[in-house]
Amino acid sequence: MIRKEIDAAKADLRDAQDSLQENKFKWATIQSYFSMFHSVRALLFNKGYREKSHYALFLAIKSLYAKQLESSLIRRFEEGMELREEADYGLKFSETGASETIDGAEKRPSKAKEILQIKMNESC
Repeated sequence: MIRKEIDAAKADLRDAQDSLQENKFKWATIQSYFSMFHSVRALLFNKGYREKSHYALFLAIKSLYAKQLESSLIRRFEEGMELREEADYGLKFSETGASETIDGAEKRPSKAKEILQIKMNESC
């Protein structure tokens, strides 16, 4: 399950980057948030837990990995969650928001791999 989540994070990030290049800012925001979501979810699975909601996942990671994740990464996940909700439900999105969410997502899979000590094929 953990490996699948990391792979999904990488795939969503690639899709988000493609969407940004195509000026599809709503989808870039949503896809990059889900890249972060899958990376964080892998960390939660590593501790033997499953999330009940996106917000519960945020609270769990904030508590379980406070010492291993920089506060800026935790804050980026929360901001990405908010930007995704605005894009998905409020139809509010922008190039800036998409770029910021992608920037936050780019750090997640590698940080999750580092914490989980998973050796993965980088061609994924």
